[in-house]
Formats: sequence, C-alpha cells, structure tokens
Amino acid sequence: MIRYQHSAEALNADQLGGFFEGWPNPPAAGTHLALLKRSDHVLLALDGERVIGFVTAISDGVLSAYIPLLEVLPTYRKQGIGSELVRQMLEKLRGFYMVDVVCDPDLQAFYARFGMKPYTAMIIRNLDSGG
Repeated sequence: MIRYQHSAEALNADQLGGFFEGWPNPPAAGTHLALLKRSDHVLLALDGERVIGFVTAISDGVLSAYIPLLEVLPTYRKQGIGSELVRQMLEKLRGFYMVDVVCDPDLQAFYARFGMKPYTAMIIRNLDSGG
C-alpha cells in the first residue's frame, strides 16, 4: 500500500534510487537526500520503506512558492501517485499568491488538471553540475 509522508528527516540514501530518468547528469544519492531534507516543503510517496515518488517546493513563506521537482519511479507511473503528490502539495501551498512550475510542453496538460495555466519562463541549466 502506498503511503504519503510530509517529512524526509528519517530518510537515508538507501531508500532512494531510480529517479532522474533521462537527466544528462543525475544527482548522486547523497545530493538527492540533501535536496529532499532541505526543501521548504516535501511530500514523499513510499511503498514500504522505499521512496517511489516525491514532490518538493521552495518558498519565501509569504507570497510565492516554486515546485521544482516531481518524480515517480517508472514502474509506479500511471497509478495516480504523481497526481496525489501534486494535489497534496498544492493543498499545502493553498494560501500563496503564486505557485509556479516550469515544465516541458508535453506536461502542461497534467498540471492544467490542477488549475495551473501555461506561462513563459526563463531558465539556466548547468548540465555539468548534478552533484
């Protein structure tokens, strides 16, 4: 049974693996663990003790929040886990003036289901610094 948890404090790197599919330089397990523990908001999906999905948010705590990462392991996709992660995270961020996500065009329909609208963004990607 999948359970959801709002803290990464008790996690260890052995519970992570298989994420960042297709990234040219995916973060090392220790970096992945650190980003989960240091994010302002985190929600994990677990199957037993294994993390099978996660979403993070970074926020100023007043007006704005940004959701940089949503990941579900390939074998767990198409089961509603990503949708539940986003739904719970947006509920947690409900009072903010703006909640932003930057995503590829093929993912816009997914986020539109939660009331998000397409917008324009600017980014920098340092592909050689995955950690």
